[in-house]
Parts: sequence; structure tokens; C-alpha cells
Amino acid sequence: MKSPICPPLSACIVALSTVFLGGCPTQPSLPSQPELSQPTVRFARQTSYGDSKSVETVTNEFGSTDLQMIAEKMVGSLLENPVLTGRPTLTLSQVRNKTSEYIDTKSIMNSIQTQLVKSGKVRFVRSIDEMQAGVDELQRQNQSGLYKNAGKAKMGNMTAAKYSLEGEIVSIVKQTVGTKDVFYKMTLKMYEVEGGSIEWQDEKEIRKTTKR
Repeated sequence: MKSPICPPLSACIVALSTVFLGGCPTQPSLPSQPELSQPTVRFARQTSYGDSKSVETVTNEFGSTDLQMIAEKMVGSLLENPVLTGRPTLTLSQVRNKTSEYIDTKSIMNSIQTQLVKSGKVRFVRSIDEMQAGVDELQRQNQSGLYKNAGKAKMGNMTAAKYSLEGEIVSIVKQTVGTKDVFYKMTLKMYEVEGGSIEWQDEKEIRKTTKR
């Protein structure tokens, strides 16, 4: 008799593996977790405090030193004028920027106003830009019905300005291959509101030159 033919050994191993694997329950796959992003570490540039009054020469554009020089000149000149006798009332008007760059003329006038107020020789009333806020507050106190009559600010009692400060700033820019020259001139005038006369006027000139 012929002995039964055995299949190759590799076939037997594959068969046994199939049996065992098939009998084991498969584990359910877990939902994938979102990857947590790593925090970004940024190294800031070195920062230091400096003297706000020191001369600024980073560029030849209008800067903090120019603002301070203009305010100092205008305040000193105005305080020497006898028109301020008796602490008159002033208001800030428009300062026209006629240069080729952006200049915050409101900041210039605020610096002038601050120094004049600290001198104690003038009183400032609301400017045109600030008037609406004052009107809104008066209306709130008198028309909302929320305040006692004894403590309300009454309508029609605002103090009018006797003088108005207004002016302009201009620039002249000239440039060659290796040199850039910028000339600024700030002119400030004080008008008597009722009559329209100029009671005081001064100007400040600044020249800045940059060479390569």
C-alpha cells in the first residue's frame, strides 16, 4: 500500500496560522488622537528704555525731537507775550499738514496745550473736536431724568474761548544721489475770536540732512 502523501511543510504552517488567527477576536481600532501642536517659542529682540528727551536721529522724517523742539519754541514765545495777562481762555483749532508725510499735528498741539496749562497763565476750553463729548454729557444730565436738579450741570453755561490757536506745518525736500535734505517750518497763530485779529504769531524751522 502507498502511504498518504503529506503536503509540504510550508503549507501546513500557513494552514495552522490561519486557524489560530481566525479564532482570535479582532480588537476594535481606537479613534486616532489629534496631534498636539508644540508651542512656538519666539525670541524677542533686545529692547531697552531710553531718554524720551534724547535726540532722535533714526531717520530724517518728522520725529519726537522735532515735536519737542516745536512745542518748546511755541510755548516759550507765547508765555512771554502780554496778551496772556489775566488768564484768558484759549481753544485749539486746526493745524494743517502741508508736508509730503504723515504728521500727527494733534499730538503737537496737545504738547503745547499741556505746557501752557501747567504754566497756570491760560485756561483752555473744549476744541471743536472735543465739543461733541461735552454736549453729549450735558444732554445726558439734563434729558435722561437720572440726576437730581441740584447736581446737574446746566445748559448754556459753557465758557467761550477768547482766543484760538491754529497754524500749519510745511516741508521742503531735496535729494541727490548721496544726500537728502528736509526742511520743516511750523507756523502758529493766535486769533482773537470776536474780532478775528492775530494777537500772536511765531514759527519754528528745522533742517535735517542725511548722507550715505
